[in-house]
Amino acid sequence: MPSKNKLSRRNFIKTAGAAGAGVVLSTKGYQAFANNELKVKSSNEKKVPTRLFGKTGVNVSSLALGGMFDIPSSQLLLKQALKWGVTYWDTAARYGGGRSEKGIGIYFKKNPQDRKKIFLVTKSDARDPEGMTKLLNRSLKRMNTSYIDLYLVHSLKRIDEINDQTKRWAHQAKAEKKIRFFGFSTHKNMVELLSEAAKLDWIDGIMTTYNFRLMQNPKMKAAVNACVNAGIGLTAMKTQGGGSIYSGSKAELKLAEHFLKTGFTDKQAKLKAVWDNRYISSICSQMPNITILMSNVSAAFDKTKLAKTELDLFRHYAEKTKSFYCEGCHKLCESTIAANIPISDIMRYLMYYNSYNDKTRAIRKFNKIPSEIRDQIKKTEYEKAEKKCPNQIAISKFMHMAKDILA
Repeated sequence: MPSKNKLSRRNFIKTAGAAGAGVVLSTKGYQAFANNELKVKSSNEKKVPTRLFGKTGVNVSSLALGGMFDIPSSQLLLKQALKWGVTYWDTAARYGGGRSEKGIGIYFKKNPQDRKKIFLVTKSDARDPEGMTKLLNRSLKRMNTSYIDLYLVHSLKRIDEINDQTKRWAHQAKAEKKIRFFGFSTHKNMVELLSEAAKLDWIDGIMTTYNFRLMQNPKMKAAVNACVNAGIGLTAMKTQGGGSIYSGSKAELKLAEHFLKTGFTDKQAKLKAVWDNRYISSICSQMPNITILMSNVSAAFDKTKLAKTELDLFRHYAEKTKSFYCEGCHKLCESTIAANIPISDIMRYLMYYNSYNDKTRAIRKFNKIPSEIRDQIKKTEYEKAEKKCPNQIAISKFMHMAKDILA
């Protein structure tokens, strides 16, 4: 007979149905869920577990709310996230052209008592002290708060983008009590950036791409361990490991089928694979509707760990589908071509388009690439780049695809 835990998880999956598929509830539907269906457990019994964030001494929720959605129109979702213990909220100055930060500001204005419960993170696109100060002050004003818990330099590509000048700025911002902790986020060149950051003594936290694929990489394991030994708090993003195209392979179907039988969706299992590393303090997930929030929270509530056979299944799947996934090691491929084409960025935009079904963001980002570079995409030879790629990605095919569907 199935255990009570398994039944509970299966009942959840039946309720949440299309979790992760972008289902959005109406306000009426939301209230019905909030009042009746969302009793995963009594709110005073269950909260998302917390983990220590590096050397900071602060515990953060192991599930973080990614703020790249329409937060001003999602105030009830913020309230529900807090109720379930999702107290790590992540945003950035650029998200939604500032609407994300402003939406959080609306929430704190209406619920000032909740500010102290939230570990608030935002990011700066500026690198110079003057620009960072300007953006930090704007973020504080937008979000109706006097301080940011973790302030990150957004989307670092090279470690030399931060230096002693940055260190002095961070110390000053801390002294002024405008920020508590400092660090950076990164989508590419993660191994080198994490390894180099571990040598510094002033990085408190890093948000990095990390998932069931990357956790197999020995170099990534070593970089993560270096950060752990340095006391740097780590937040994982892009944890679903989506590739530049949706493969729909037999391996993918087998993976989903297996986890449904065990009481999880494959999306929930991918979160659990990352949580299996106890040194990953939190997973940042875009949860733009209550269904996805409910699915991820349920996975966090459930203490069942993935078995070795299930982790082996992920390893097998990662190997079978690696030619669809770009690991962001852009120096290897981009150094082989004459044109200044940002191959790894374009691969990420294809991932947004095909795996995340976030077509608007993918098209917007692709078309920010200068037109003279976009014009070179189909004229460039990628044979040498493909030979350098550790995942043997058909780079030429993907670059042509991007030009056709994103331009």
